[in-house]
Amino acid sequence: MKKIIILIVLAFSAFLSQAQTTTLKAGDAAPDFKLKNIDNKEVSFATFPKAKGFIVVFTCNTCPYAVAYEQRIIDLDNKFRPQGYPVIAINPNDPEAQPDDAFNKMQELAKNKKYPFPYLFDAGQKVTDQYGAKRTPHIFIVSKSAKGNVVEYVGAIDNDPEGTKTEKIKYAEDVIESLKNNQKPAITQTKEIGCTVKRKVKA
Repeated sequence: MKKIIILIVLAFSAFLSQAQTTTLKAGDAAPDFKLKNIDNKEVSFATFPKAKGFIVVFTCNTCPYAVAYEQRIIDLDNKFRPQGYPVIAINPNDPEAQPDDAFNKMQELAKNKKYPFPYLFDAGQKVTDQYGAKRTPHIFIVSKSAKGNVVEYVGAIDNDPEGTKTEKIKYAEDVIESLKNNQKPAITQTKEIGCTVKRKVKA
């Protein structure tokens, strides 16, 4: 019985930490950051001075949904980085809560999968909280403007988390195509699909 009570308390604590985080929406300013990449160098928006915008995706090593979207995230970078919209991947999970998302494990995965984009570690989950990322993967498409970096879209990469649909709605690609044509995206928010961000239990 004691173990059941402890599990309930832990689950409720995780729920509260998620509920207290407000997710950015289209039109909001996109906070800049400076996080350690897998090559031990710090990366920020300024790392890409010629970029027109960014595909910021909170993802991880371990979530089955993140694994399912891994190649699609690589494909997004390969397609849109040359057009001015690079992928910046950020691991939001605390390694105490999920050891296989530790920095050295990130390095191993990125090397094995030959990630063409930076894969950043959000120590302390500060950036995760600033953006309000709640799941992996959770995508934020950002554009540069006279007002600074602005969020244009928040949510899922597409409507096919299982990767089985023959016809899928490619939300991320559609948004970037609109931005490239100086148009506002028709869809600016969808429901994020994935595992909840893993946080260590506070004492």
